[in-house]
Amino acid sequence: MTAISLPVPTKSSEYLPARMINEAVYCPRLFYLMHVEGLFQRNRFTADGDVVHRRVDARVDPLALIDQIDGQENADAETDSAETETDATAQPQSVHARSVTLASDELGVIAKLDLVEAAGNLATPVDYKRGRPRRGVDGQIGAWPPERVQICLQALVLRENGFQCDRGILYFNETRQRVAIEIDDALIQLTRQAVDQARHVRELPMPPPPLVDSPKCPHCSLSSICLPDETNRCSNPNRDAATRLPTTARDEQRPLYLTTQGLYVGKKSEVLQVKQEGKLLQEVRLRELNQVNLFGNIQLSTQAIQTLCALEVPMVMFSRRGYFHGMLQGTGLKNILLRREQFRLADDPVRSLAIAKLLIEGKIRNCRVLLMRNHISPPTEIISELKRIAARLHNIQRADQLLGVEGTAARLYFGAFAGMLKPGDAPADPDAAIGAPPRWSFDFNGRNRRPPRDAINAMLSLAYSLLAKDLTVVAAAVGLDPYLGFYHLPRPGRPALALDLMEPFRPLIAESVVLSAVNNRMLTPEHFVPGGRGVFLSDSGRKAFFHAYELRMDQLVTHPLFEYRVSYRRLLEIQTRLMAQMVRGEIETFPVFVTR
Repeated sequence: MTAISLPVPTKSSEYLPARMINEAVYCPRLFYLMHVEGLFQRNRFTADGDVVHRRVDARVDPLALIDQIDGQENADAETDSAETETDATAQPQSVHARSVTLASDELGVIAKLDLVEAAGNLATPVDYKRGRPRRGVDGQIGAWPPERVQICLQALVLRENGFQCDRGILYFNETRQRVAIEIDDALIQLTRQAVDQARHVRELPMPPPPLVDSPKCPHCSLSSICLPDETNRCSNPNRDAATRLPTTARDEQRPLYLTTQGLYVGKKSEVLQVKQEGKLLQEVRLRELNQVNLFGNIQLSTQAIQTLCALEVPMVMFSRRGYFHGMLQGTGLKNILLRREQFRLADDPVRSLAIAKLLIEGKIRNCRVLLMRNHISPPTEIISELKRIAARLHNIQRADQLLGVEGTAARLYFGAFAGMLKPGDAPADPDAAIGAPPRWSFDFNGRNRRPPRDAINAMLSLAYSLLAKDLTVVAAAVGLDPYLGFYHLPRPGRPALALDLMEPFRPLIAESVVLSAVNNRMLTPEHFVPGGRGVFLSDSGRKAFFHAYELRMDQLVTHPLFEYRVSYRRLLEIQTRLMAQMVRGEIETFPVFVTR
C-alpha cells in the first residue's frame, strides 16, 4: 500500500470571501475586524442592506446554473440537427440564477453572486447595493473603487468556471439604477492587488491603524468597536480634531432582571414569556434585551437559551441574595490573538504593575471627587491626603505596596462616607414597620461584608456585584478573558479583569447608586430583612435597588478626554475596548476615566 501525503491547509491558502475584499479596499481596519476577528454589528445601513438582499438570499446550487445552460445548449443542438432549416438570427435563451456561490482557485477567493444573467456561455454578474451610485463631476453615474473591485472579482470567478464575462452590473436599490462596469485590464490588475493586500492584512498580529478624520467612519456599523477617533486621540494626545461620538449616547437595549422565585422563562416567536405556575406574567421582546439576569430559582427553556445564545445576549446567574455565580453566552469573539496578548502582558510584572497603578490612581481620584461633591462638610484633611496618595503612586515598585496604599486610601474614604448619607429623620411610610422585622437606620461605621451587617453595606455589596457582572459581560464581548487581570490575582471563580476595570468606577457607579437610593428615599429601612448575622435586601428592596442602578447606568456623563457625552453603560464598553487596544499595542497607555 502506498502512503499518500495530503497537503496541510495553511492560513494563506484559505479562501477569502469576495465581500471581504470589498471591505479591505474600503478600510483595511474594517476588513481585519470583520474577517480576522469575526466582528459584526448592525446599524440602520446594514438593516437596509438585509432588506435589499432578502430577495436573493434563497441559496442555489452553483452547478445548477452550469447544468441549466448546458442543458439549453444540448437542446438547441438537438433541435438544429432535427430541423432542415435553422434560423441564423435565433438567440440563446436567457437564464437568471440568484444567490450563486462559486470559487476561484487561482485567486483563492470565494464569491456569492446575488444574480447571474447568462445567455449561452456569456454570463454577467449583477450585484445589489443598498444606496445610490457615485456621481462624477461631469454628472455621470459610476461606482466607488470597493464596488468595482467586488464586481470584478465576481467576473473573474465566472471566467475561471468556464464562462465568458466582459462586464458586470451594479444595481443601486435607492435610485433603482443599473451601472455597467467593464472588466478591463486596469481593473483586473487593481483587483488582484486588492486580493494580495487583503491576504497581507489578514496575517497582521493586530488591526491596521484606523482612518484619520474619514467621512466613512460615522456610517460604519463597527465604529463603536473600532473607535477610530478615540484610538487616534490616545495615540496622539496633541491631536486637535474633535472626537466624534461613535454611536448613540445611550444603549437602546435594556437588561432584564428576574428575582421572583419559581419563575419559568420560555420563548414564543420573537418574545420571551415569563410565567409563574403556568400563568403568563410578562412578555419581553428579544431584540430589546442586552442581558438576562436570573436571581435564585428561575428556570429557562432550552429554546430560550438557544435563542439568547444566537443573539449573543448573556444570561447571568446570581444567588437569591445577589452573589454573582457566572454567566452563559454564545461563542463570543472567535479570535484568540487578543487573549494571547493579554496573557503575555499579565505575565510581565512591570507592565502589569504600571496598569494597576493607573487603575488605582483613577479610583482614588474619583473617590476624592465624590467626597467633595456629596459630603455635608467635605473633610479637608482626608481630601488633601487622598490627593497626596494618588500623586505618590508612581513611586511604588511592588504590587504588595500598591495593595497597602489602596487599603490606606479606602480606610480614609470610607471613614468619611457617612457624611454623604442624608436619609432624613422619618421613614417614608411610618406605618410600614408595624408588625415587621426590626428596622435598621442608614448608619455607616465602616465597610464589612460576607455577610454585610448593616443596610448600607448590603447595598454596597449588591452594587459591586452588579458592576462586576456588567464588566464581566463587556470584557467577554470585547474578546478579553474576564478572569485574568493585572492587579487582582487570578483565583477560581474570580473575574479578575472585571474587578480591575471596575476600580475607577466603584465610587462613580456603585457607591453613587447607594447614595442616590438613600438620599432620594428610593429605599427605606423597611426594604431590609435579617439573615443570620447579616442584613439583606427584601424582594421589593432588590427591585427598587435595580431601578436605582439602571437609572445611574443610563445617566449621561462627559468623557474628559474625548469630550462627548455618553451613558455610564456605554462608557464601560468604551473603556474596556480601549483596554483591549492597549493590550494588543495599538495605544501606549490606558486612559483611565477620571471625572472632573
